[in-house]
Amino acid sequence: MTTTTTPSIFTPLSIRSTTFRNRLWVPALCQYSVEKRDGVPTDWHLVHLGAFAMGGAGLIMSEATAVAPIGRISPHDTGIWSETQVEAWSRITAFLHERGAVAGIQLAHAGRKASTHRGWAPEKTGTVSAEDGGWQTVGPSAVAFGAYAEPRTLSVEEIHAVVAEFAAAAKRAITAGFDLVEVHAAHGYLIHQFLSPLSNLRTDEYGGSLENRARLVLEIVRAVREAVGDAMPVFVRFSATDYAEGGWNQEDTATVSGWAREAGADFFDISTGGNVSGVTIPLRPGYQVPFADFVGTTAGVPVNAVGLITTAAQAEEIVATGQADAVMLGREMMRDPHFPLRAAHELGVEVDYWPEAYVRARWR
Repeated sequence: MTTTTTPSIFTPLSIRSTTFRNRLWVPALCQYSVEKRDGVPTDWHLVHLGAFAMGGAGLIMSEATAVAPIGRISPHDTGIWSETQVEAWSRITAFLHERGAVAGIQLAHAGRKASTHRGWAPEKTGTVSAEDGGWQTVGPSAVAFGAYAEPRTLSVEEIHAVVAEFAAAAKRAITAGFDLVEVHAAHGYLIHQFLSPLSNLRTDEYGGSLENRARLVLEIVRAVREAVGDAMPVFVRFSATDYAEGGWNQEDTATVSGWAREAGADFFDISTGGNVSGVTIPLRPGYQVPFADFVGTTAGVPVNAVGLITTAAQAEEIVATGQADAVMLGREMMRDPHFPLRAAHELGVEVDYWPEAYVRARWR
């Protein structure tokens, strides 16, 4: 039996020229699976991301995709600094489009958290040595993240080069067939490192006041907007708190989100943490939703929520009550790439994007 009122998570959403078939989205899920260490996505990435499209997701975001070789979190990350990478991504975006999903790419630079061993290989942790293929990391200041190697402080000229790398990557994203780009300013990576006074000790125009610490992200947003033109949506992912006294917080996030929207961003992907080691994060179902709600309400910007969202009812409540405009489910989507199809069944919604070859498996 179908519901007479379409649940909020199955209501389409349009941003600029892009329409999402629903509001159940896949966030950037780092795979650390480029075995050749050349940044070129492989069959693994095609199948991994393609499964979510077959499962009915509205938006599928690539993993954190580096705008430059030294911006990779690990040597095994994907990139979009070369034409070879563009060609490989094109095959993936074509499949996502074939299955009706919006293809997004998260443009990233890991800064001081780059050159690390891949996250799912617990036998090795921390910074990869030069002998093992690692490299000198960079950051706003020579302040290490926990036990990672100390980064080299970026010069102003190098900061300008980073802005240009994001813009060039955004142009390549268009060629690769992506429908939107997301600037990764969260989880303690380079842009977040500039935003937080705990990692940014600069005394020039990129440090000190909130306006100065936000200068890099705003320059990147403006450059990316210019690179992609008026039609393509531009997202920004922020961590709304460092979970540390004196650090970046939700008030700062709301303020800078407003500035970023003026600079050309359309939508804000709100997460938390990642910039300070050893902090206590209050993990519980939906623990990051209040941060998204605060930023969206305070700044008057559209947002999505993330963080231990695992059921259709929970996702529907978040969107239906206006706490967020969409939800991103990471671990739950990995456990069940067909979560949107299952959610439609549970909420009594008829959707027309079941894969034809799978129709006989529909719940009755």
